[in-house]
Amino acid sequence: MRNRNILALTLAAAATLAAVPAALPAAAATAVRPSNSLTPGGHCPQLSKKLDWYGDNRAKLQRVIDERGRCSNPGLGHGGKRPVAAFDWDNTVVKNDVTDATIAWSLRHDKILRPKSWKSTSKWLTDDADRALTKACGTGVPVGKPLPTSTDTDCADEIFEVREDGKTMSGAAAFAGEWDHRHTVPQYAWVPQLFAGHTVPELESYAAQARKEALAAPVGATQTVGTHEIPGYVRYYDQQRDLIRTLKRAGFDVYIVSAGSEPVAEVWSRSVGIDRAHTIAIRSVLDGRGRITPWNQGCGGVPVNKGEAIPYIDGKRCFINQEIFKIKGKSAWEKQERSHRIALGGGDADTDVTFVGDATGAHLVLNRNKSEFMCRAYDNADGRWVVNPMFIEPMPRKSGGYPCATSAYNEHDGRKGPVLREDGSVVPDQQDSVY
Repeated sequence: MRNRNILALTLAAAATLAAVPAALPAAAATAVRPSNSLTPGGHCPQLSKKLDWYGDNRAKLQRVIDERGRCSNPGLGHGGKRPVAAFDWDNTVVKNDVTDATIAWSLRHDKILRPKSWKSTSKWLTDDADRALTKACGTGVPVGKPLPTSTDTDCADEIFEVREDGKTMSGAAAFAGEWDHRHTVPQYAWVPQLFAGHTVPELESYAAQARKEALAAPVGATQTVGTHEIPGYVRYYDQQRDLIRTLKRAGFDVYIVSAGSEPVAEVWSRSVGIDRAHTIAIRSVLDGRGRITPWNQGCGGVPVNKGEAIPYIDGKRCFINQEIFKIKGKSAWEKQERSHRIALGGGDADTDVTFVGDATGAHLVLNRNKSEFMCRAYDNADGRWVVNPMFIEPMPRKSGGYPCATSAYNEHDGRKGPVLREDGSVVPDQQDSVY
């Protein structure tokens, strides 16, 4: 039974991943399948041809499903090791950000509790941010009681600005100090910290109500939080629903790996057939009364911490290695040999670049013009990168392309540098071609 005090998973999954041919005509692929490898329905699970994918992306993904799934490996359903697929959540499986939707709903319904001090919510919060939040939200509300953010525009604005841009409304930095910029980002870690004092069921109820509202809103709708105008709707991508469903039918273990708060991700992921045990996100430590604290579970030798290690860039690899493949200690930060790597990964942003790049079968990228991720995708070093525009309201073409050779890589210390291939060569600048 899951220990909710650290919201930990106890999972066991490993993948024995064979190489995928660079290209096989459909007829040839069918011809080489052994007759006893078909599913009970008499065919390999197929992606829907009624749903639009860019170019030949459907065929590329189908090849991975056919080669790694039970169609070619009938032992998967009888104790054989199952291949693993992992997806980011926000703007990968759904359009828009479910964490933002939950925060927005919570601010509009007075669900953020006043902390004893704003500085206590994050180890990196600056004095400027502490002063701005204290001034905007006041000290009249007792500690632990709800702030009136539905009517207090200044308070709602400061909270959302810190979360969204890592700045105060006056433009001062909200976070400062040292952290590994490939292991965490303070404003992401701040989200579950912002809900400190609530129970997990309470946060799940806020996420559920935000979900209902966001799914009911028309595509293109906006909402106002303080004076911020943000997207007011969320939609599941039909293509991703179908991909996840097809992968599961073909014998894959499918996971969500998100840099959001885990209870929020779990509320959304169950509707695509991903259960709690297969949803990995920031896991808050609970106090003795079952209430969320500013602490979260660590990874890769990092113990319980206040945000130093979350599922972010290299942190997503760490949590996949630790929670899915049971690799402990510092080794969880490292790229593993093929049998301990995912077969298929999907994402949309730089925070996904490491784990999606680790996939041995296909690297699915939804183009949101994120430089490091798109440099890897367009360089296509192993020939397995699958680039697709967003399925709803896709981004326009990136003007001028991506500065891969100079400043697209997110360095550990926060600087920008060149994107390097595994052999150390520099990825040349890339033009945006799939949009």
